[in-house]
Amino acid sequence: MTKVKTLLAGASLLAATSAAAEVQINVVGNLGITTQSKTLEAPFWTSGITEASDGRITAQFKPWNELGMKGPEVFRVLGDGVSNIATTQLGYLAGDAPINDATDLAGLSPTIGQFREVTDAFRPALTEFYADTLGLELLTMQSFQAQILYCRDEFGGLEDLEGRKVRSSGASQADFIEYFGGSAVNMSFGEVQQGLQQGVIDCAITGTLGGYSAKWHEGAKFLYTLPINWGAGATAANKSWWDGLAEADRELIRAELGKLETAMWDLNAEENEIGINCNTSGPCPLGEPAGMTRVDPSPEDVELRTTAMREAVLPGFKSRCGDDCVSLFNDTIGPVAGLTIE
Repeated sequence: MTKVKTLLAGASLLAATSAAAEVQINVVGNLGITTQSKTLEAPFWTSGITEASDGRITAQFKPWNELGMKGPEVFRVLGDGVSNIATTQLGYLAGDAPINDATDLAGLSPTIGQFREVTDAFRPALTEFYADTLGLELLTMQSFQAQILYCRDEFGGLEDLEGRKVRSSGASQADFIEYFGGSAVNMSFGEVQQGLQQGVIDCAITGTLGGYSAKWHEGAKFLYTLPINWGAGATAANKSWWDGLAEADRELIRAELGKLETAMWDLNAEENEIGINCNTSGPCPLGEPAGMTRVDPSPEDVELRTTAMREAVLPGFKSRCGDDCVSLFNDTIGPVAGLTIE
């Protein structure tokens, strides 16, 4: 963490000493191995925002994994003012603030379309929470592909989770896994490939294309395609820094980020099946198909997903987040998802 803060603090000092008419932004990006980061996020910050501002706004950009972070600390660094803008996955942040899990609870949204509706419904509440409690300005909310299971050994359905050690990201995934008798393991993304190869874990959950890019197929041979959740992500700014920008700069940055957000949703909708194909028998536009065995869910497992969400995931969320949080869920997400947490 000391090394990270030193790197980012130097960039912040440079930004502070820039000419008043110019804006230099210190940006911590999302996981750098993903196509979303490579094809959309990185180009946006390294050239897109500069072009949109006629050269007046520039950014120093680095994905959090390239800064030695693991994900959960990204918004803590942002809140401390060491960076100006940052992007990470909301599941990583649920340990600090359980409200971050609300939109992407395991089993809540069977499709990416419903996940987007849930996200839009909850966005005003999360925006207010970030501003009042975390000192952050919420700028975007987006997805990854479906979060699915990669397993080392033969896997036929959710009941096969019993007795298996499964890498999860976020408390709701852990509740989901443990409902079926599995053991949730907290492991950083970068450690999973080796963990699967060495048998430290039996299965792991991530996006359909993210696992292919990270070569999880070198340890996992079975791909279970049931969407568990969608890898909710968010981009936020340090609010003190954000409020100090000229209004025109805030409007420009927000408008351009809005375009980026839309492109991310569109990309992940397209990449969902691409990731499954790349992991299995193809076709794969990104390289050789990995040859994993594709296992599609039975109708019974689709029902079991909903049962686990109702009987384990929602109660777990309620116990962590509290009555006020549950009320927000019921007032916003509830009508969209047809759910009420008692």
